[in-house]
Amino acid sequence: MRARLESVGERSFVVAIDGRSGAGKSTLAGAVAELLEDCLVIDGDDFYAGGAQEEWDQRTPAEKVAQVIDWSRQQAVLRTLRAGERAEWFGYDWDAFDGRLRLDPTVLEPARVVILEGAYSARPELADLVDLRVLVEADLTVRRQRLRARDGADWHDAWFTRWDEAERYYFGRVVTRNGFDAVLRT
Repeated sequence: MRARLESVGERSFVVAIDGRSGAGKSTLAGAVAELLEDCLVIDGDDFYAGGAQEEWDQRTPAEKVAQVIDWSRQQAVLRTLRAGERAEWFGYDWDAFDGRLRLDPTVLEPARVVILEGAYSARPELADLVDLRVLVEADLTVRRQRLRARDGADWHDAWFTRWDEAERYYFGRVVTRNGFDAVLRT
């Protein structure tokens, strides 16, 4: 990674930390950010665009993957930060969970290392902006335990069925394991 970091010159070095739900992406991103002096983390969930459950259930796996994250907004943020400028965006309002964005913007100053963490962060549409693609993997039972602990069993069990189908499609057809620069098991 150090050689890649040095090869980008003065601009930000962008890392995508991708993986299935509960694999440990956020935990890894936070740990890396703590170790590095000039690093920021962008929560990929801020760019959720999947809609309400009823809308989600009507889509094919390919449609879910194409529409779950507003990658064009992610693209704009990454371009801005790579240009050495402050980035600002309105994240998805998970409390409302009705398609609205939060009223308060997220504002980040550029940093030497920018981590975009979240499922779908290594998608092909962002490839020209990402310097390092990391896949975080964990066994299904571990992931489900983590998600139940984080989200609650009732909510998780209902959502997992909906979410898992899209993730299987994404990691099976859109960005396979071979499309990553590094694979970490948690």
